[in-house]
Amino acid sequence: MMKALFKVLLAATALLAFSQAQAADAAVPKYDDPYKMMEVLADKTFQRIARQQADIKKDPEILRTIVTEELVPYIDSRYAAGYVIGNAVKLNTVPKEDFNTFVGAFQNYMVGTYAGVFTQYRDQQVMIEPGQPIEAQKKIITIKTRVIDPGKPDIKIEFKLRRVKGASNWLVFDMVAEGISLLDSKRSELGSLIRQQGLVSVAAQLEEKAKAPIKAPEKAKNA
Repeated sequence: MMKALFKVLLAATALLAFSQAQAADAAVPKYDDPYKMMEVLADKTFQRIARQQADIKKDPEILRTIVTEELVPYIDSRYAAGYVIGNAVKLNTVPKEDFNTFVGAFQNYMVGTYAGVFTQYRDQQVMIEPGQPIEAQKKIITIKTRVIDPGKPDIKIEFKLRRVKGASNWLVFDMVAEGISLLDSKRSELGSLIRQQGLVSVAAQLEEKAKAPIKAPEKAKNA
């Protein structure tokens, strides 16, 4: 009984997140030019972080709000979640509500992950590569960026975007920092858990992790 109730609560949380995302999606501009989208997205996000830096130092949870409001509407959470699941389970055999539950939990978890990364932002300059012509049949592209911090090596970050099916606008689905794909690392981390425990169980674990206080990612011991 308790397990069934927990599953219902998770599904309700996912449905609420999906409804909020739909409402937000209706209110945000859509971009046919992915390079322009990334430029606007970076400007709005980093300018807001810089503007609210004093408040963020007092309460890092503000970063969670910034990521949710500025980035989430332009992230393809469903595609990203499906990529992470990979072949751990056959999606055509998974109940739709279970998949939606996982999508909502994964999105909440990634919001916390992105917010943690942004704790390290101190008004550095972000450079986005110049726009390039995109073939009409192209569905996935990579946009390269550099974070410039005087006196330190540039940080190279690539954003992977896909054209929305049946539309002309683009959404981000992965970030590759210094050659490491965020989604590839999460697929490796979560794949065996999904196979062993199922989507709903792993979704519950992600929701718990998402509740953790926002803090900077731990550095490798040899860094």
